[in-house]
Amino acid sequence: MITMIQAIQKINPKAECNIDGNDLSTIEWKDGTTPISAEDIQAKYDELVEKENNLPNLKASAKAKLIAGEALTEDE
Repeated sequence: MITMIQAIQKINPKAECNIDGNDLSTIEWKDGTTPISAEDIQAKYDELVEKENNLPNLKASAKAKLIAGEALTEDE
């Protein structure tokens, strides 16, 4: 399960903050971390969730391509 902290870390791996669950209104930025907008965090979160939900399809696609001798994509 993807968390908002994971989304924040994908945007800024050095970000330090506290957040109550996935409630973006509770973010407390620490140690001089430049705040990231809630919209940017939500967009990255949605992207990561979509990617995670698509993993089973990528595995099946990769297996089928390997059997057929076709080239894989980077995600596969």
